[in-house]
Formats: sequence, structure tokens, C-alpha cells
Amino acid sequence: MSGARSTLDRPLALLVAGTFFMEILDGTVLATAAPDIAASLHVRAPDIGIAITAYLVTLAVLIPLSGWLADRWGSRTVFVAAIVLFSVSSGLCALSRGLPELTALRVLQGAGGALMVPVGRLIVLRGTAKPDVIRAIAFLTWPGLVAPIAAPLAGGLLTTYLSWHWIFLINLPLGAVALVAAIRRVPQIRAADPPPMDWPGFLQTSGALGALVVAMSALGAERVDVPLVVGSAVSALVLGVTSYRHLVRAPHPLLDLGLLRWRTFRAGQAGGGLYRATVFAVPFVLPLMFQEAFGWNAVRAGVMVTAVFAGNLAIKPATTAILHRLSFRTVIVASVSVVSLTMLLCGGLTPGTPTVAVVGLLVISGAARSVGFTAYGTIMFADVDERHLASANTLSSTVQQLAGGLGVAVGVLGLQIGGAIGWFGSSPTTPYRITFGLLAALTLTALPEAFRLGGRAGHQLRG
Repeated sequence: MSGARSTLDRPLALLVAGTFFMEILDGTVLATAAPDIAASLHVRAPDIGIAITAYLVTLAVLIPLSGWLADRWGSRTVFVAAIVLFSVSSGLCALSRGLPELTALRVLQGAGGALMVPVGRLIVLRGTAKPDVIRAIAFLTWPGLVAPIAAPLAGGLLTTYLSWHWIFLINLPLGAVALVAAIRRVPQIRAADPPPMDWPGFLQTSGALGALVVAMSALGAERVDVPLVVGSAVSALVLGVTSYRHLVRAPHPLLDLGLLRWRTFRAGQAGGGLYRATVFAVPFVLPLMFQEAFGWNAVRAGVMVTAVFAGNLAIKPATTAILHRLSFRTVIVASVSVVSLTMLLCGGLTPGTPTVAVVGLLVISGAARSVGFTAYGTIMFADVDERHLASANTLSSTVQQLAGGLGVAVGVLGLQIGGAIGWFGSSPTTPYRITFGLLAALTLTALPEAFRLGGRAGHQLRG
């Protein structure tokens, strides 16, 4: 566990990247299919957001368990079991007959994902030398860039030509392939003397996150249940404060908040979390706007959103070179600014906007998010030594998944607010204009943390 290799184990990294792709794909693929799923389950299309949020937040809540379980039972054992749980629960989602049932099964699927990817990423990082971390992170980051963009097209095609059930059924053969590869490739690593599990911290933290999700979901419902919103928000605040006090005092905390003393790591969590939240909301809101406001079918909406994927691919070969030539601070500030601007411009799109203009805007958006994801994903490990690597991986994975889940919830809330503000106009695009404006403003709040980075922050990652 302590000897770092000088080169990246590409087959292992490819396996981990593949499972990451499955996890992220299932976190966003429902967006394009939301109108069809909603019609089948007799609910509103935005209501499907709770199934997406429940999945992503479950990932965040249970990720801290992954490192402890891997140290106790072995990395290969946990990784293989997680693939089985993820695949089987995905198949069960296809049998859902109502939104509560689908949401519950998505929680189970999220539990599998929470134990699958962080363990694999930790194994890859433990075997990678500092000068190769940029390449390793770039290799492991591509699923997070590709999956949210491939998801609308995949969701549109499967929904239109088969049915929404195939969104989940397709994971069964993919999971089988990953299972065979994991048994053959993943090493069995366990700690000689793992620390005790912080169950009080786990219960308080998961309770706070669960209450926060309930509050945001209830606030975005068609009819707002005020007592439920207030009660859940107060519970989230109280549990959040008590869990923080516990985590900073416990000898073996669930999440090591002491890691935030490193400015580079803090920037990756605070600014990177805000950035990830707003960026993750876009693949949920954009397909809905194309279908519900513009009147496009699922396939056309999915094809259009793949323009963001084209931007990701176009800039990806140059991302590493950009990070070697420019400071991390410069790259992050530029990425945040451009992404915020593209969100604002997305809110200005109309059914009459020329296709070339829409495609160009989404390509630029994809390129900016690609560079931003890689920069944030790399800078957070700049000052983390091997002794703290497991704790840093757990905390960063938790923050990233939580940000993704809350980002979708913010998108749903924005649509609810936009629909309720009549004095902005009665156009079908009004809720989406307001939502994209809200997302653009929230994205800019990541800039202060980025500006605090020194010009030489992360210089050791350049070899």
C-alpha cells in the first residue's frame, strides 16, 4: 500500500473509469426520459428529479463507508459486491410501478455505486506517483464528463425506440462484464489494523443530508408542504451542526475535516463542490427545456445535448498541457467564468434560435466544464500525502456526489420558482430562463475560493 509505482496501471484505471461511467450515467440518464417515465408513473416530469437526487445523495451518504469496508474486508471483495448490488438493483428499477418504489430502488442502486467507484479510485491513486497524478485524474475524470452528456442521447434513443425500462436493463450485461474484469484485475488490499467505524458521525451526517434532501424536494413540489419544509430544514441544520462538532472532535472521524487546512484541498471541495453542483444541474434542465418548452422529441433533445460532449472531446487532449502551462488558479477562474456565461446564454435560447448557434454554445460549455472538472479534480490532491490519501479520497468523493445530487434538486427548485413568478411572462421558456440565471449566479460563487489559490498552488503536480 505504501510503494507508489511510477506509471499508471491503465487496465485497472480503465475498469474503474468504466464503473464510474455506469454510476454517473445512471445519475443523469433519467433526465431525457423524465417525461415518459412521469407519464408512465402518473406524475409531473420535474417530480422525477427526486429519483435522481435520491440516487446521488445516497452515493454521498454511503461513500464514507467504502474506505472502512475496503480496509476491513478487502478492496476486491467490496468492489465485486458493489458491482453485483448496483447491477441487480438497476434491473429491479425497471420493474417499478410508482415513483416511491422507483425512488426506493434508486437508493439501493446508489448504495452499490457508493461502494463501487471510491474503492477503485483509491486503489488507482495509491499506486500512482505524484508526477503521474494529473494523468491518472484525467483518465478517471472522463466518465464524469462523457456520461452526463451521453445520457441524454442514450435516454432519448432507448425511450423512443424501446421503453424507459431499458435505461436500467442495459446495466445488467455491462455489470456482468465489469464483474468478470474486477475478479481478475482488482488486487485484494486490506489494512492490517483498520480504525473503528465512526457510527455516531455516520448517523448524524446521513441524517443531516437526508433531511436536507427532503426539504429541497418538498420545496420543489407542485404543492409546497410548509410544515414539512420547515421541519426538515431545521432538522438538517441541527444535525449538521452536531455532526460538524462531532467530526472535529472524534479521534477517528467519519470524515476528516482537518484536511481542509490545506488550501488546495479546500479549494477542490468548497469551490469545486459549488462548480460541480451547478454543472450537474444542466444535463437535467436542458433536455427538459428542449422537450417541454421547445416541443422537441426525446431523440432530438438528446442529439442536441451531445454537442456538449463534442466540446469535452475537443478540449480533452489539450487539458493536461493547459494545466502544465498555466497556473491552476488561472485555469479554474477561467473555467468558472465561461461556464457561468454559457449557462446565462442557455437561458436565452428559444425554439427559433439557429441550430448552429445552439450547437456552438453547447460545445463551448462542454470544453469549459471539461477543463474545470480536471483542474478541480487534480488540485485537491496537490498537498495530500500518502498517509492522508484514503481520508482525502473519502471526503472528496462524498462532497462531489453530494454536490451532484443537490445540483439536480436546485434545478428542480429553480423550475418551481420560475413557474410561480408570473410577472416575468407566461412563455413556456420562462421557468428555464430563471433556472439558468440562478445556476449562472451560483456558479460564480466558486470564484472567491479560486482567487485565494496562490500562483504556485499545485506546482508539484507538474513533475
